[in-house]
Amino acid sequence: MALKERVGTVVSDKMDKTVVVAVENRFPHPIYQKTVSRTTRYKAHDETNAVKVGDRVRITETRPLSRTKRWAVAEVLSNTSAS
Repeated sequence: MALKERVGTVVSDKMDKTVVVAVENRFPHPIYQKTVSRTTRYKAHDETNAVKVGDRVRITETRPLSRTKRWAVAEVLSNTSAS
C-alpha cells in the first residue's frame, strides 16, 4: 500500500523535532454546493529542526513515533522564513 502524502503550512515549531502542519481540504457542500474548507492539523517529525512557521511542506505517513505523531516532513516546498 502506498504511503499517504499531504501538503500543508507549518503553524507551530515550538516542540523539539516536531512541527504542527495545517492541511486545508476544500470540497463542495453536499447539498448547497458552496466550497467548504476544513483544516486538519498533523504533528510531523522534523529531525533537524530546520522547518519554521509559515513554511509550506510535504509530509508523509510513517510508523508511530509518539502518541500523536504519525507523520514526517518529507521536503520543504517553499521557505518563507528566508527573509
